[in-house]
Amino acid sequence: MGLQINGEYVDDVIIRQEAASMRPRYEEMMQDMDPIAREMQLRDWARENVIERVLLRQVAMADGEPVPAEEVEERLTEMFPPAGDLENCEAGTTRAGVDKDAARADIEAQIRVERLIRKVGDAVPKPKEKDVVAFYKKNRDEFKTPPMVHASHIVKNVGEGEDEAAALEVIREAQAALASGAPFAEVADKYSDCAGQGGSLGWFPPGEMVEEFEAIVFPMKPGQVSDVFRSVFGWHIATVHEMKPEGVRPLEDVKAQIEGALMREQQEKALEDYVDALRAKAEVKTVKRP
Repeated sequence: MGLQINGEYVDDVIIRQEAASMRPRYEEMMQDMDPIAREMQLRDWARENVIERVLLRQVAMADGEPVPAEEVEERLTEMFPPAGDLENCEAGTTRAGVDKDAARADIEAQIRVERLIRKVGDAVPKPKEKDVVAFYKKNRDEFKTPPMVHASHIVKNVGEGEDEAAALEVIREAQAALASGAPFAEVADKYSDCAGQGGSLGWFPPGEMVEEFEAIVFPMKPGQVSDVFRSVFGWHIATVHEMKPEGVRPLEDVKAQIEGALMREQQEKALEDYVDALRAKAEVKTVKRP
């Protein structure tokens, strides 16, 4: 048995394959259903997926605009990279047994379907300003920015094979240099195990550094230098240059992002409506295998 979709026969094996490919994604969602009901539901969804794909392909193939041969060949080459020992020139197949002419036909159909989907999407108007603003106001939490700190540190690592007391002695020397008025960056480059760039760690939000480090740095004020403290890595001295409080990104910064999201949403809806219209007019019936 199979389906006849606008006169085109589709074997039941295609629907079974679609159901098999869908099963891993839907098993958890359907785990509370009766096993028989679950399989029937999965098969119904697979059947509709196949019907919709066939309908899109039928419309796409009816488009008289040609597909550039070079585009087909480019994709074919991606599927079957050129290599003399992989090609059976007489049979026109690869050694994996794939008919390249059939592959070309499938690629052309795929390109035509992609072109049709783009055409449907391109007909969707750009989101209106008021819709962008409404989305921004409704979803402000999505555009929150965490508190950020710009800090530098001096570190003497303590690990396997490294002497704790020796590391502490060096970090105390660095602390004394800072107390005498030496610039933090110079002291960091001289004493730190992470020398270079004056010990700068750049900007970072909570959660990027180890807890012991963040517990010292985030309560500090710009310009402040910490006492010597210990983390899982070793001994540190830190200073904070600047801080940014938690906030919300301004609309101007996220406008393009919102427009893109709204556009994709509208394009998906337009494609759903287009396929639904095709489905409503299609002649679909169950038939015996020819």
